Amino acid sequence: MQTVEMQARTGLPNAMVVTLRDLEAGDVGWLVAQHGELYARAEGFDESFGPLVAGILETYQRERDPACERAWIAVEDGQRLGSIFCVRQDTETAKLRLFLLTPAARGKGLGLRLLQACMGYARETGYRRMVLWTHESHKAACALYARNGWRLVESNPVHSFGVDLVEQTWEVDL
Repeated sequence: MQTVEMQARTGLPNAMVVTLRDLEAGDVGWLVAQHGELYARAEGFDESFGPLVAGILETYQRERDPACERAWIAVEDGQRLGSIFCVRQDTETAKLRLFLLTPAARGKGLGLRLLQACMGYARETGYRRMVLWTHESHKAACALYARNGWRLVESNPVHSFGVDLVEQTWEVDL
């Protein structure tokens, strides 16, 4: 059933089954490396971005409350394709973190699937809204957020990670 579902979603007749699983051994290093490499290549980020991602993951592992926080790693045929995290900001607000798709994962509907899993979990866990922080240059992700009810609530030009960026805050009621 899941194979057929993913084949229909991707439009590919022999699509592999993409599973979403929790964080496992080896994922943290992969996430730090992928964020560093992909953002350097696509946006010119410098080496300061990797430590930010590492800090987010360290905090998640040290302080995670399994009753209201969760990670998803998308895997196809043993290969990691992406991630998304739902973390607690306060009793009513969840924060979406570390949403990433590798180039091989793009165009398969996986971004929507990860976003829906994260938002659904936040809703089921009792959060009333979600927030996220991103950059204006992430056009595909921002379009995905907008299509799924998220609202852009703040936008600020900054110089971060060695480049000029426009940071954005988005939110959605659940």
